[in-house]
Amino acid sequence: MKASDYRLQTTQLLAGFASVGQEQDGGVTRLLYDAAWQKAQQAVASTMREAGLSVSIDTVGNVFGRLEGTDEAASTVMTGSHIDTVRSGGHYDGALGVAAGIAALARLKKTYGQPRRTLEVAAFCEEEGSRFPLAYWGSGNVTGSKDFTGSLDAKDPEGVSLRAAMLAAGYDPEEHGLSKRTDIGVFAELHIEQGEVLEREGTQIGIVDAIFGQRRYFVEIEGRSGHAGTTPMTIRADALAAGAEMIGWLRQAAIAAGDGLVATVGKLDVQPNLANVIPGKVRLSLDIRHRNETVIAAFCKLTLDSFSTIAERYGTSITMECWLAEQPSPMNEVLQAEISRVCDALGYSHRRMSSGAGHDAGLFAASCRTAMIFVPSRAGISHSPLEYTPPEDMERGTQVLTALLYALAYGEDER
Repeated sequence: MKASDYRLQTTQLLAGFASVGQEQDGGVTRLLYDAAWQKAQQAVASTMREAGLSVSIDTVGNVFGRLEGTDEAASTVMTGSHIDTVRSGGHYDGALGVAAGIAALARLKKTYGQPRRTLEVAAFCEEEGSRFPLAYWGSGNVTGSKDFTGSLDAKDPEGVSLRAAMLAAGYDPEEHGLSKRTDIGVFAELHIEQGEVLEREGTQIGIVDAIFGQRRYFVEIEGRSGHAGTTPMTIRADALAAGAEMIGWLRQAAIAAGDGLVATVGKLDVQPNLANVIPGKVRLSLDIRHRNETVIAAFCKLTLDSFSTIAERYGTSITMECWLAEQPSPMNEVLQAEISRVCDALGYSHRRMSSGAGHDAGLFAASCRTAMIFVPSRAGISHSPLEYTPPEDMERGTQVLTALLYALAYGEDER
């Protein structure tokens, strides 16, 4: 199978998906259960049918394209990714894994016919956490690996609850638990790197050995509003000044920690957000990631203690709410070796690497053999309209994925 065989399939499918939810700046916005998301879901389902796959949509909106195997007792081999995006995100994050999965199954069906083990490509309904304060709603329900207790009452920035959004999109919120699957034996995800390691090295394929664990918090700093001109500096309880020192401390502490630990404040809400009023309340996001769970836990405790000390010094109070806690997820070593073998056979350069970004594959790692394949991202840019991966890199990734799926579903692999 030549790389050129995939040019029309993967790149054309991606172009079609990118047109759904297109923004004026060239980015794409598809948020869980909104109109663009629903349109994309239907476009994916239609594309799967055109590829000759049987299509189903589960109780939360995950879309599956299935190529039935001859061995009914064998577990399913699944590939895929997510169809939701961040706000004004790129064309490739998530969508590449869906498009390449459809292209791979279509090629395998055309070339080899019915597989021994059932093959399935999934377009998970949500991974990003861009609309509601939860993430992995799609793969989390499929794997049953996340506790979504209370999640139906979570609200988006406009005050719409997840429950209401599901109902508006035609889903029964009380049935989301019925999406759990127990028949999946392998999950393999193709994804853009979202970093610049591969591009800088000139390496064509990344073989993921582990996905970082992460914690996401909402931090709320409560101070006291006052007139900017009449309140002396020495008696202020300035929530934003306290927050600014916390952000500065976080950066320096993460640099000092080293060993790949990253910590980010990406969002700030300031009240009352007026030029001549001392900020009385600040709400900020906090994202901490590392490959080792012990390191994450220790750094989170250090951060909470340090933030509390800073808040007290400014005469403010602080609360920290952890709304996402993902364990580090090692990928299957046997599958890593198989991907290496495939790359060698195809003549593609490759390296082992960890993923600092979270992925649907991380949720499957605890319940089945799981693998991730990376292709380069230009300048490491992602979650942006500038996100870009050249067609030839996508083709290589699709070819490696197809060869891996062939070995697993058409060969004698029994695990």
